[in-house]
Amino acid sequence: MSDPEPRIEELQLSVDLSAWVAAGLAPEGATCAAQIGATRLAFEPPSGGSGAISGWTLRGVGSADLDGLPTTLVGASPPPAPGTDAALRVDHIVVFTPRLERTIGAFEAAGIRCRRIREVGPADQQLRQAFFRFGEVIAELAEVPEEQAGPEGAARFWGLTLAVADLERLVADLGERVGAIKDAVQPGRRIATIRKRAGLGVPVALISPEPPSERESPGG
Repeated sequence: MSDPEPRIEELQLSVDLSAWVAAGLAPEGATCAAQIGATRLAFEPPSGGSGAISGWTLRGVGSADLDGLPTTLVGASPPPAPGTDAALRVDHIVVFTPRLERTIGAFEAAGIRCRRIREVGPADQQLRQAFFRFGEVIAELAEVPEEQAGPEGAARFWGLTLAVADLERLVADLGERVGAIKDAVQPGRRIATIRKRAGLGVPVALISPEPPSERESPGG
């Protein structure tokens, strides 16, 4: 029997849940969790008034030692949570690291295979990224300066992108809380970034659904 594919069962968010409900990204009446595709979002009040992705729960992974990322391993799915019509799924989650090879090594030691490494931009300002697949979600590692990393130079969660059923309608509903729609890096897709004034507590972008022909391309 082959090993199970790594999957993100749950993302823990220390944020103001009411702001997510107001944006249509959590269902009306949600109290602590929402289901976005195959991923459960678990909400807790932010500590010190600052929001964050505070951790994740993974299935099919051999170790919780992922370069400082708060990680819980499970063998069973958590209870189902109410879903929302706006978001189809978590498209990708972004992780900042000051040492890309070190974090890649931690992921691969846990049985999570690096699918692609990309280098973009001019040589003196080059951004290096690595991509990993967790079922329907892509984890994007981005190499950043030390001051943008986590405590003691560890990797840290930064933000996430949600694939939404009707990008134009949701952007219209959000009004000044979201930026303009533009072409995404991923072929055939469009994206808009939710502004800080929306109060979601973490960087969030909205992206149109993935074309069927691009479904297996990690990172685009």
